Amino acid sequence: MTIATDAELIEAGRKLFAGDWQFIYASPSIETLPPMGAIEVAFAGRSNVGKSSLINALTGRNALARTSHTPGRTQELIFFERSSDKRGPQLPGLRLVDMPGYGYAAAPKAKVAAWTALIHRFLQGRSTLARVYVLIDARHGLKDVDHDVFKTLDKAAVSYQLVFTKMDQVKRAELDARIAETAAALGKHPAAFPEILATSSKSGDGVADLRAAMVRLLRERQ
Repeated sequence: MTIATDAELIEAGRKLFAGDWQFIYASPSIETLPPMGAIEVAFAGRSNVGKSSLINALTGRNALARTSHTPGRTQELIFFERSSDKRGPQLPGLRLVDMPGYGYAAAPKAKVAAWTALIHRFLQGRSTLARVYVLIDARHGLKDVDHDVFKTLDKAAVSYQLVFTKMDQVKRAELDARIAETAAALGKHPAAFPEILATSSKSGDGVADLRAAMVRLLRERQ
């Protein structure tokens, strides 16, 4: 078995995300989810953490996922898929899922409760869901609501990996300290992947590493 190098994984990640990524589905409820097919990776995080911006950076599409300065605008599970089948050698199809932000949202409490329930039910019943990338704002670190989501993922036995966003807005020493502190906290969560990634949708830092991580995940699922 050949062990892939970082450079090879990064190139494979570039190829995986090349091509025409498109919106394919929006699900406001479990009953309206698209049929399971391609392997899915989902992006979760507090409202306004930068999920949509990161999806746009990954796919090289400035307006694929809708971004907003108003927390809570995404109130459905949004699915994206690449229309081209040139995914590179021996890689299955991949879907990206933009999940509603949890925590604060500028919406009625009943609406927030409804889409929070949608998130939890989706996490517990989707066999094609390979991993959830839980995004953490590098400026603020972990909050209590993040730990609540970790517990849900642990209970559902869904693999998840933490990705810091907006790394360009903090000093490197502060970022390193926050990553180390977060890694120590993850020791209590059995479904958490131990490696923590850091990204910036604005500068592009770390985006290639996240793509490479997805390539590795897809290969493991074959």
